[in-house]
Amino acid sequence: MNLAVAQFEPKDGDKAYNLSAIRKLTGKAKKNGANAISFHEMSITAYTYTQHLNLEEVTAVAEEVPNGASTQMLIKISNEFDIPILAGLIEIDDGKIYNTYICVSKNGVLAKYRKLHPFINRHMSSGEDYIVFDLLGWKCGILICYDNNVIENVRATTLLGAELIFAPHVTGCTPSAMPGRGYVADKYWQNRNEDPAALRSEFDGPKGRGWLMRWLPARAYDNGVYYAFTNPIGYDGEHLKNGNSMILDPYGEVLNEIKSFKDDIVISKITKKKIPLSGGWRYKKARRPELYRAIIGAEHDSNTTPVWMKE
Repeated sequence: MNLAVAQFEPKDGDKAYNLSAIRKLTGKAKKNGANAISFHEMSITAYTYTQHLNLEEVTAVAEEVPNGASTQMLIKISNEFDIPILAGLIEIDDGKIYNTYICVSKNGVLAKYRKLHPFINRHMSSGEDYIVFDLLGWKCGILICYDNNVIENVRATTLLGAELIFAPHVTGCTPSAMPGRGYVADKYWQNRNEDPAALRSEFDGPKGRGWLMRWLPARAYDNGVYYAFTNPIGYDGEHLKNGNSMILDPYGEVLNEIKSFKDDIVISKITKKKIPLSGGWRYKKARRPELYRAIIGAEHDSNTTPVWMKE
């Protein structure tokens, strides 16, 4: 598969604009030989601005899947360029709100996944299922942003057969206890054309790419799978994001990565030949679940509540 990952700067709640960016980048990907393209988490609506939306406000931007206008437009774009598209939106179903990621083709919705740890807005419900689906002859999984931080989620998805995991994010350049983490000052973004090296240093340091490289290659390597990581570039709401959308192979090596500060894509050719040669593939076969089944499956209090929801 010639796989494309994309990044763009979204506009808060402006579905028409965000879908136009998706259309433009999908056309670019198709023109350059891609067979499928993946966009970031909640790419159709934008993400960070939903943090303080009340129930009425978040419901107003939510849509049904597959019958909602945004899903239907995504299918239309997929049909126009004859290429599957993966993108995120806010879904409403039976009165519940979800952070949802879908894969569509010209024939309709191929897959739908609801984020397991949707902490951005208190009115969002948690997904309850992993997913593995067929895409162009590949077994694919989806894990949205924080879902990838819980290593059991990645292992479970690969044990269900995933060879490629789509990992749409809105992440990076936010404070953390980890040394070097934090916001990137607006001055670097405003001066990106005059002094791109300064912004690249911020984005590629511990606030952005440096943090990604602590864990993202490990998810691919430990599980012997390809990873398609996507992330917005520029401002998502009030937060500046570093992009660095990339494709990693089952060895944990970065095959291709977006280094532009503009809306852009990169494409990598991925091949199944690497998967059975990878360490993660062998390690999965060496497991002894009788030793840790009760430990890993033990009940515990799951809590990902962010600081602003505890106030």
